[in-house]
Amino acid sequence: MKVFIIAEAGVNHNGSLDICKKLVDVSAKAGADAVKFQTFKAGKLVTANAEKARYQIENTGTRESQVEMLRRLELSTNAHKDLFAYCRQKNISFLSTPFDEESADMLDGLGMEIFKISSGDITNKPLIQHVASKKKPIILSTGMSYLGEVENAINWICEIWNSLDKKPQLSVLHCVSSYPARIEDVNLRAIKAMEMAFRFPVGYSDHTIGAEIALAAVAMGAKVIEKHFTLDREMEGPDHKASLEPEELEAMITAIRDIELAMGDGIKKPTKSENDLKKIVRRSLVTAKGIKTGDTIFPNDIIIKRPGTGISAEFKDKVVGMKSVNDISVDSVIKWEDLKHA
Repeated sequence: MKVFIIAEAGVNHNGSLDICKKLVDVSAKAGADAVKFQTFKAGKLVTANAEKARYQIENTGTRESQVEMLRRLELSTNAHKDLFAYCRQKNISFLSTPFDEESADMLDGLGMEIFKISSGDITNKPLIQHVASKKKPIILSTGMSYLGEVENAINWICEIWNSLDKKPQLSVLHCVSSYPARIEDVNLRAIKAMEMAFRFPVGYSDHTIGAEIALAAVAMGAKVIEKHFTLDREMEGPDHKASLEPEELEAMITAIRDIELAMGDGIKKPTKSENDLKKIVRRSLVTAKGIKTGDTIFPNDIIIKRPGTGISAEFKDKVVGMKSVNDISVDSVIKWEDLKHA
């Protein structure tokens, strides 16, 4: 299964449709499978006096409230329609995380094919089940969650799908909801734990600095990778500092595809190039002196040298005591047709 790579634009467009399209361009050029935004109405998402998260304060200051900041980052319905069409033009999937039921309906109406549930909504049963009712694939982020909370969310999705006797098309993302996430907090082994617990594809939403941890997740078997990116980390906004820049996103995606190739099929066997080399670097039984027809082979008659085109060194004990059926010159590779049992 090919790793599904989501280039997470999030709110790094700063409310500008022009920047949105540039982010689409970057993600398409980098080779991402999808570019993802966020769909919300600030007034439906937070109260007027809701505090900013610490990272939001560090990156945007305290001159405006969280709801004021989010209002600047909203995208209109028309902007979504324009973006959806632009992504089709650029041959990349458009994704967006809905933060309310109305937004989910709008995205469904656009024809969005995969829904993303944010970590912050993993206990939001009404929204989760509303999204599940669309009967489209779901990617569920699990930051800030215990395994039991993840299980609850999965069960809510299954309730809706099971009513139609279908198994959900669901992927679960391990995630650490810190911006940036500390390396020591990442706990990539949770990927395997969730695979064993839920038997759904598991991926990783990465908020660490750089791309190394995302690559490690792929090597551990992550089926989906989501990574924030921006046009420039120095831009003003809450998420730019923990995002990759365009060249870094492209390098990460290239590395993921290389890792996929390197993972192989798991069967231990020589490659074609190794089979060619094997004849050169493995060793054979070689005559330490000239041997005449009818001579019995003694241990001192044999040395072990390259190439590996004769009798393998592993058979030395079996060859000792056999007789030569023809003359073999010194420093010659011994072959089975040169010998017979005494």
